[in-house]
Parts: sequence; C-alpha cells; structure tokens
Amino acid sequence: MPCLLLAAPVAHADDEPGGKRKQPRPPAKMSAVGGERLGRPGTQTQLSAGAPALPKKLTGRSWIVADAESGDVLAAHNAHWQLAPASTLKMLFADTVLPKFPKTKTHTVEPSDLAGMGAGSSLVGIKEKQSYSVHDLWLGVFLRSGNDAVHVLSAMNGGTAKTVREMQQHANKLRAGDTHVVTPDGYDEKGQVSSAYDLTLFARSGLQNADFREYCSTANAKFPGELKKPKKGDDKPPKRESFEIQNTNRLLTGDFGLAPYKGIAGVKNGFTSHAGSTFTGVAQRGDRVLLVTVMNPNSKERNASYQETARLFDWGFKAAGSVEPVGALVPPEGAAGDTGQSGGTGKGGGSGKGGDAEHQASVSSSDGGSGGMWTALGVTGAALVAVAAVAFAVRRRWPRPQSAGRRRRG
Repeated sequence: MPCLLLAAPVAHADDEPGGKRKQPRPPAKMSAVGGERLGRPGTQTQLSAGAPALPKKLTGRSWIVADAESGDVLAAHNAHWQLAPASTLKMLFADTVLPKFPKTKTHTVEPSDLAGMGAGSSLVGIKEKQSYSVHDLWLGVFLRSGNDAVHVLSAMNGGTAKTVREMQQHANKLRAGDTHVVTPDGYDEKGQVSSAYDLTLFARSGLQNADFREYCSTANAKFPGELKKPKKGDDKPPKRESFEIQNTNRLLTGDFGLAPYKGIAGVKNGFTSHAGSTFTGVAQRGDRVLLVTVMNPNSKERNASYQETARLFDWGFKAAGSVEPVGALVPPEGAAGDTGQSGGTGKGGGSGKGGDAEHQASVSSSDGGSGGMWTALGVTGAALVAVAAVAFAVRRRWPRPQSAGRRRRG
C-alpha cells in the first residue's frame, strides 16, 4: 500500500480559546511524487520575466494547474495535502469501473443495490425494480453526481467492497499515493482522503476514454422515470416517461452570476459538509489543454470553487510558455515515459528522490494493459475541441439553472 498520512483528513485543525476554529494547516512535508516542490506547503510558482501574476482571489486549501498533454504543473498550492474529496472521487470510480460494461447493457435494480448510501446523498432518482442501461447510469453519476447510480454500478461490479478495493488498486497503479478509498461515491467517511494532485491524475487518466469524455461533458440529458402501469381496466401498455437532468458542474452549465466557461469539457464537482466544495475541470484554448483542481475554498463568494477554477484557467492560458514548471503529473506505473522516479519527466519538477521510496516500492509493476500505449491522446485539443464546442452549443439552447437548491452530500 502507498504511504498514507491518515492522522486526519484535514490536518491540524484544532480549537482556539473562545470556541473559534483555527484554519487547518497543511503538513510541513508531503509526498514528493511529481517533484520535490510539490511536497512543500504553500504556493509554488516559477514565473519568468513578463509572466502574469497569479490571481489574488484564491482561497482553496489546495489547488493545481497542469498542462493536460505534457503533464507539466504550471503552479500549485499544497498540491499533495490529503483532504476529503467529496464527489470528485467519482472520477476514480468511473476510471476504474466504466470500461467493464457496454453502454447497452441493462440492469434491473434490486433493493440491495441501493443499500448503504449515506444520509442526504445526492441522487439521480433511481427506482427499485426498474431497469436502466449502463449509459443511463453513467449519466446519473456524472450529471447529477448520483450516489444511487454509483451503488447500482458497484452492485453490478460485484459489490461495494470489491469496487472500493479495485479503486484503491487503480489509484496505486496511477501512483496516486495520497488517496485512500473508503466509499465509491466520495461520501464523507473517516480516513477517506485524496489530494488536488491525485484528483488531477484521475481526471487525466479518465479522459483517455471517449465514453468518460462524453459523460463528463454532457450538459443535459433525459433520464428514465418509473414505469407506470395502466389503471385497472385500461388496456393501454405500461408507459415509462423520462425527466430532464442537468449537469451540476456550474462551469459547464452556468449559474446566476457565473457564465459557462468557454472551452470547458468536464470534469467533476463535489460537495460534502466535511470536504466543502471540490472541483476538477478540463478546458481548452487554442491548442492548449489545461487541468485545474480546487479543493475547499474558504471564500464566501458564491460558487467559489468554480470562480477560483475559472481564474486559474485564465491565468494558466496566459502564463503557459512564460513559466517554468514546478513539477509534473506522473504517468502510471510501468507506462511509457515512466522513468521509475516519482518526479516524472516534467521540467523543473525535481526527481522526488528520497521522499517517496515507500510509494515506489508499493505500487504494482503491472500497468493493467496500458504499457507503452500511455499517451495524452485522450486529452489533446483534437479530442476535446469537438466536445467543448458541442457542449457549449447545447448549453446555449437551455435556460440557466434556477438558484441553487439544497446542497447534497457526495
């Protein structure tokens, strides 16, 4: 198993006199995967002459800006701080389970499939004894962050415990050593942690899959409702209606005071009372494709995680080419480009030697079939430009969502 700093999901939070809470502080030393600088607390940048300054309104406990294709980390803040991930962990769930079932496969939901969901979980509205296609279920996972859809897919995969084990194994394979999986849906559980760095690895890996790209970029869809039996004496056949679902990713769909981010093509948002707001996004401008993750901003600004992500995207697109990388997104264990060092191959990242020997020793040498085929093809501009353009056109045809309702867990 990789080295896990599990003393507390949000480290060093304690009480001040008078009952006030101190803001938690990151550990003094964190994982060096991707480069030595990424293991340091605080903001890490290396600006060249003429490079734009970082945005001022950044309150996330942890964030990262990375080039999706090269893997270069352009800037980061507490990148390896282990924090509660909320539903952004569903990216790892999808990257692990999505390849297992064809879209057209159907499943009739049993009561046991929906057992074990946490109180207040976000739901897409799955009903027992109703049949759903795998395509329907993944739309429920990505658009509505439906824990019910996650649990049904987990049941199809052999159960929650098996799915959690496979997710942890996949995280290890991706060299995401900050992540400890307890639930497949990201619901608050003791010891369940990830980091901005790891969530970005999950997004980058998932985006290699065309189905993953489709689901995470879909703004609106129809979802099957309950099959309605005709009234007694009515000879009409049973009818199953559908209802509209909209993606809860506000950079994709927009919200009051927040326009959709042009060029956005996913990936996943989350919220729990413990994790706060979390978000990982991918966007394109010209030939440049960036990944940004923001975890738990403490700003009172509406849609703070999205606003801060948009600012980091804007900065990253302006700064690309005028900053030296401070680290790198590492390839999966055993893949092409894996140097065998935790620092990866990005410039300026450092080797990470000495800080991650236990992690390197613990990760399986098997790459699960990716081998030398690991490339950034899934996240190139060519792959995302059509997705982003179509998604943007779809958003323009739909009205803006109503004001945010009750915030849900997971």
